[in-house]
Amino acid sequence: MNKSKVSYRIDTRWCLDELLKEGRISQRDANLVATTPRSRDKIHWHPLQMIAQFDVVDQANPEHKLTLDSLSTWLAHKAGQPLFHIDPLKINAATVTAVMSYAFAERHSILAVQVFKDEVVIASSQPFHHEWEENLTQTLKGKVISRVVVNPAHLHRYSIEFYKLARAIEGANNSDSVVSNVNRVGNFEQLLELGNLQSPDANDQHIVNIVDWLLQYAFDQRASDIHLEPRRESGRVRFRIDGVLHNIYEFPGQIMNAVVSRIKILGRMNVAEKRKPQDGRLKTRNPKGQEIELRLATLPTVFGEKLVMRIFDPDVLVRGFKDLGLIGADFEKWQKMVQEPNGIILVTGPTGSGKTTTLYSTLKQLATDEVNVCTVEDPIEMVEGSFNQMQVHHGIDLSFAEGIRALMRQDPDIIMVGEVRDYDTADMAIQAALTGHLVLSTLHTNDAPSSVTRLLDLGVPPFLITATVIGIMAQRLVRTLCPHCKVEAECDAVAWADLTQPWKATMPTKICAPKGCLECRDTGYLGRVGLYEIMPMSNEVKRLLNDNASLAEVKKQAYKEGLLPLRIAGAQKVAQGLTTIEEVLRVAPLN
Repeated sequence: MNKSKVSYRIDTRWCLDELLKEGRISQRDANLVATTPRSRDKIHWHPLQMIAQFDVVDQANPEHKLTLDSLSTWLAHKAGQPLFHIDPLKINAATVTAVMSYAFAERHSILAVQVFKDEVVIASSQPFHHEWEENLTQTLKGKVISRVVVNPAHLHRYSIEFYKLARAIEGANNSDSVVSNVNRVGNFEQLLELGNLQSPDANDQHIVNIVDWLLQYAFDQRASDIHLEPRRESGRVRFRIDGVLHNIYEFPGQIMNAVVSRIKILGRMNVAEKRKPQDGRLKTRNPKGQEIELRLATLPTVFGEKLVMRIFDPDVLVRGFKDLGLIGADFEKWQKMVQEPNGIILVTGPTGSGKTTTLYSTLKQLATDEVNVCTVEDPIEMVEGSFNQMQVHHGIDLSFAEGIRALMRQDPDIIMVGEVRDYDTADMAIQAALTGHLVLSTLHTNDAPSSVTRLLDLGVPPFLITATVIGIMAQRLVRTLCPHCKVEAECDAVAWADLTQPWKATMPTKICAPKGCLECRDTGYLGRVGLYEIMPMSNEVKRLLNDNASLAEVKKQAYKEGLLPLRIAGAQKVAQGLTTIEEVLRVAPLN
């Protein structure tokens, strides 16, 4: 370390003077910031936070203001150090918190953000403060310190979060709580630990803190699913964000077991039963105060219980059709279908393709004071006050078919059936449609025309399909390009031909490609949008079904009538600059 370096902490006066010298701030604004007294809750704020709260106009670029992010970039440039963005998905909290104590990190306003074999990257919001470097170098056993500048608000937030999590894990590891042999997690390769009778209890305060952090973190990262996966020595936590799984954290094995038990308690599941799969529900609130439903499902695996939590955010489950990507001709077709007084409308696609969101959004629109909307679901994914919702219970023989039979005596106008899985459910849905009700349901098929053959395979006669089915919509979800960083790119002719074969759609001259920025965590994608394939049941298609035509003939007729397959719907989104060819090829089947 170079001992000739002068070490000092910047303050508000220093920042204002430097900004004035560079012409980034006016004298009037500088006086306003300097003379405004700090309130008690802001007494510990960083100087950049104090300046940013005034929304000062950047004199070098009058169209922009000096935000905390832009001021952090300015400070990094002044110090000649890189600006670092803390992405909690890419930081191993256990590793970085082991570099130094929380007291040391807090006292010097620093945080380790990356640990390599020969180097440790230290983030700071005081880039000219060096006093801590010599002390830390002595404890790093030869590793080199690399310094970066970080947004002071992020530094404060993640320092607390990382160290709080590390303390909770350490406290759980050292817990004196004893779990009986009944409650200990068994697996097919249980390792006998002689003399080790202690493991953390599910109600231990440290475990409570870990579960709270896990849920809040998932909400903050827009996760749709949380996976807790046990392994031999540890447990892995993964989040599904925009349809893609991300590794988040690794817990010690005993802590993973206790976390799973804690969540099972909250979901009113049988904690002692670890040999059979279980389902449960949990309701909590996100940081905005909104109620969030979580569906829990456990699975016994070789190394213990695997737990998956599906997050049902009301902002996501009930959305406008424009937000879903259902616009233009597809929207008009869908609206025409759902305005029919009776019949069956099917939404098809694999798990996670947005079928439930489409149905909930449609029912929300249809559920006026003049109609009675009833649903039978397994499970109820979101409690909605404008519907009458019923949960399937196989333990008491309350199946989809029995649920529809019961709903028929409830004077319904519109019935939503969670899924048509067997002949009994299909038969009762058809009976409901024949008696003057509008029925909406889902199927698991690759495309819209295949749903017809799926019903035939279940045993439904062709004449009943043609008499009741109004139309079928297949859908998929593709990740949308981040609007903050997407860039124009040349369209690859080979990839475009692969996407649009055999329809030979006109190739756009320019498309957009992912780049990566802070908003999208350098993935290039932010959010998802739907691809839709809508097939109304025309008279000609009905005639083919009554004549026992093959699936290929039905598809040929549907395409002749204007049905656009999912890949062509995806190609349209690519041409609009919303997504990429690779993303459409990933999710849309080749018809």
